[in-house]
Amino acid sequence: MTESQRDANVSSSSSLNSSLQDTEDDHTIASILAEEERLKTDRTLGKRLSHLSSIPHTPRINGEIPDVNDATLDHERLSERLVTYGLAELQMEGDGNCQFRALADQLFRNPDYHKYVRKKVIKQLKHFKKLYEGYVPMEYKSYLKQMKKSGEWGDHVTLQAAADRFDAKICLVTSFRDTCYIEILPTNKNPLRELWLSFWSEVHYNSLYTSGDVPSRTPRKKYWLF
Repeated sequence: MTESQRDANVSSSSSLNSSLQDTEDDHTIASILAEEERLKTDRTLGKRLSHLSSIPHTPRINGEIPDVNDATLDHERLSERLVTYGLAELQMEGDGNCQFRALADQLFRNPDYHKYVRKKVIKQLKHFKKLYEGYVPMEYKSYLKQMKKSGEWGDHVTLQAAADRFDAKICLVTSFRDTCYIEILPTNKNPLRELWLSFWSEVHYNSLYTSGDVPSRTPRKKYWLF
C-alpha cells in the first residue's frame, strides 16, 4: 500500500468515526430530550405568557454594549418584567458563553454542556451558509472562525441557528424598551420544544423558569457530549 493510500484510508476512517460519533451524540441527545420532555415545565411558561405579542425576528450580530447608565436602566426594566410575569432567572456565568450556557440549561438542564451547544450551532451555520450569511456584515468565514472560539458572545444569528438545529422555539424576555418579548422560530419547521431565555440587551443571557421552580446548581447526570 502506498503512503498516499494509507493517508486516504486514515482520512476516510477519521471522517467515518466523526460521523459515527455525531450519530451517537445525537442518539444521546434524543434520549436526554425525551427524559426532559417528561420533566420539563416550559409548557407552563408558554401558557403563562401566551398573551404576549412577539415582533418578527431578524437575525443580527451584536450591537454596541450600552454605557453604565443605560445598562442599569435596562437591567431594572428586565427585572421588573420578570417579576410581572412570575419568572425567575437561573444565573449563567459571565464568561462570554452565557447564551450557549443558557441554551444548554434549557435543553439539557446543565449549563456545562455549552461547548456542545456551540459546536452544534457552528456546524449548523457552516452547513447551511445560505440561510445566515446575509445577516452577517463581514466575511462569513471570519465570522465562523470568531464564533467558534469559547468565550465569544453569541448573537441573534446564533440564536436562529440554535432554533434551527434543535427544532426549538426560543422565547426571549428582553430588556428592550419597546420590545419585551421575541420569538425565534425554526426555519420552515414546526418547533418540537420551547427554550426560555432572558436577554439583558447586549450584555447577558440567563435561563428562565417560573418563580419558585429555579433548579439548584447540583450537577445532574453527566453525559459525554464533547
